[in-house]
Amino acid sequence: MSDIQQAVREHYGAIAKQVTDAVPARTGCCGPTSCGCSDPITSNLYSDAETSGLPATAVTASLGCGNPTALLALEPGQTVLDLGSGGGIDVLLSATRVGPTGKVYGLDMTDEMLALARENQRKAGATNVEFLKGTIEAIPLPDASVDVIISNCVINLSGDKDAVLREAFRVLKPGGRFAVSDVVVRGEMPAQIRRSLELWVGCVAGALGEEEFAAKLRAAGFEDVEVEPWRVYQVEDARAFLTEAGLDVDALAAQVHGRVASAFIRGRKPTTVAAKSCCGPTCCT
Repeated sequence: MSDIQQAVREHYGAIAKQVTDAVPARTGCCGPTSCGCSDPITSNLYSDAETSGLPATAVTASLGCGNPTALLALEPGQTVLDLGSGGGIDVLLSATRVGPTGKVYGLDMTDEMLALARENQRKAGATNVEFLKGTIEAIPLPDASVDVIISNCVINLSGDKDAVLREAFRVLKPGGRFAVSDVVVRGEMPAQIRRSLELWVGCVAGALGEEEFAAKLRAAGFEDVEVEPWRVYQVEDARAFLTEAGLDVDALAAQVHGRVASAFIRGRKPTTVAAKSCCGPTCCT
């Protein structure tokens, strides 16, 4: 396991334990929404109508930067996969929308989060849900088995985003949709932030640029690619997470002003995927 994966696993495992034990969790980027800290990235992502029927621990453990279930209309009978499903909030919301004839998979590598998500599934009475253990770089599902992939502020945490997007393309059915929320950067980021593993775990240092994310999706085979920033963070938003990471706020905050955003990211797997060309001795003329 890479250092990044280990750091992510330990960080989110600790948050899951804090939620389970009802201990106030750490604040900052990608910290629980119910901490009362008004974190600019994780706050105000879901309506009261959406969360009213969910277990409180699913809502408290919400660590995202958007609401991927609102990015496209899920239909009854569809199969949905949530990459990095955490406490299960987006899985449970999706399960309601695809109905009893549909299926929603949640994929996570953290034992504590999986235990929390399965308990939330039990409390919600969701029978069309299955939580899988694994990494988003090696999805444990067959080719062309999923209609929709969602994710909420997780892909930025991966050290091999190309592998994540290739795997997402592989497991989607032809015509399947990729609809995620994630953090993106707009312009150059200070090297001190890029080097900070703490901020990587906290959803900032590992974020791709807007154009870079779009280019990687196209390289993986996706079409109809869109990267739509919807919440852009300013100096005072940056001040909190820079302070928490032990960095010089006054020296760096202005350099982060307007350069970090939450974005809606969409793509589609073509209905017909071109076959790879053959140049071996048995098929070339």
